[in-house]
Amino acid sequence: MASNNFIDYVKICCRSGRGGAGSAHMFRSKGRPLGGPDGGDGGRGGHIILRGNKQLWTLLHLQYKKHVIAGHGVPGSGGLCTGAEGDDVILDVPLGTIARDAETGEIRAEITEDGQEIILTPGGRGGWGNDHFKSATNQAPTYAQPGEPGQEVWNVLELKLLADVGLVGFPNAGKSTLLSVVSAATPKIADYAFTTLVPNLGVVGYRDYQSFVMADIPGIIEGAAEGKGLGLRFLKHIERNATLLFMIAADSPDIAAEYQVLLSELEQFNPDLLDKRRVLAITKADMLDEELEAEIEATLPADVPHVFISSITQKNIQQLKDLLWQQIQDARREDPKPLRHSIWAQKRADDDADEDEFDDEEVSEDQLD
Repeated sequence: MASNNFIDYVKICCRSGRGGAGSAHMFRSKGRPLGGPDGGDGGRGGHIILRGNKQLWTLLHLQYKKHVIAGHGVPGSGGLCTGAEGDDVILDVPLGTIARDAETGEIRAEITEDGQEIILTPGGRGGWGNDHFKSATNQAPTYAQPGEPGQEVWNVLELKLLADVGLVGFPNAGKSTLLSVVSAATPKIADYAFTTLVPNLGVVGYRDYQSFVMADIPGIIEGAAEGKGLGLRFLKHIERNATLLFMIAADSPDIAAEYQVLLSELEQFNPDLLDKRRVLAITKADMLDEELEAEIEATLPADVPHVFISSITQKNIQQLKDLLWQQIQDARREDPKPLRHSIWAQKRADDDADEDEFDDEEVSEDQLD
């Protein structure tokens, strides 16, 4: 995907519709001068809804859509006619999109499945018509409930790509080359640092027609947490990965030291990343003979599985796939379901539980329809 088309952060203002007011209409017809109240309820205000779409990979289509406004509910009318609901606005977003409150940073929704819909900003409920307030002692109420107001909230939509394996390494470690070899992805490859400027995804074919997704992010360097290089902007895209593949070139002066630097930068970004499964790949192994491999292997950390690979000669590529596949399956057994958040789902449940309190709210004569 082109770097100028990859947008993983947008800020939008979401304004839901207000609920329609209830009607205080009185029934009148020939022969029934005292027909009584027959005011209908107001319609619900429109929602702002997020919907997962697996065909999208970026938030580019929302980059210049700063204000999203849903329709208002229509007031009720006589004859117990309920007003029409306001038009909902559905925002299609890529899988892995998180919605946060722009002021507090609180997570409001998270989209992880195709077709999944979450109400980001709920519309106001419609008011009750005067028919609901009639009783033996109040047979002709002349008032009705007003509709609930809509909500206006600034939200941040942030995309975190969903992948099974995330590639972590210094620039020119061979990450993009590996992705191009094991998948049909065509990332930019060159002999200078920071060739990769945006994340790239590839589907890696495995045995028996199975597959997994691999994500390549721009290389990080020592001091990235302080803003050096491209900083840690794109590390959020590996927060959801089941396994992290650390890639260090065989011609590195100190492979163990580079590995520790990468771990340190990840820890500064998010300490939880260190809890993920890890695999260490020594790239450009076609430059090594057996004696050099044995010498390097003696210096590698013992607690991380490792493999010497070469994307050019295909050395140990299948062995690497087998190792990654096993790590992915183990991670899925530990955590079979992706994390989801939706505080609005809980809010609507709380609203429903308190519906009687809203319905029985005392309405004064000052709130006439």
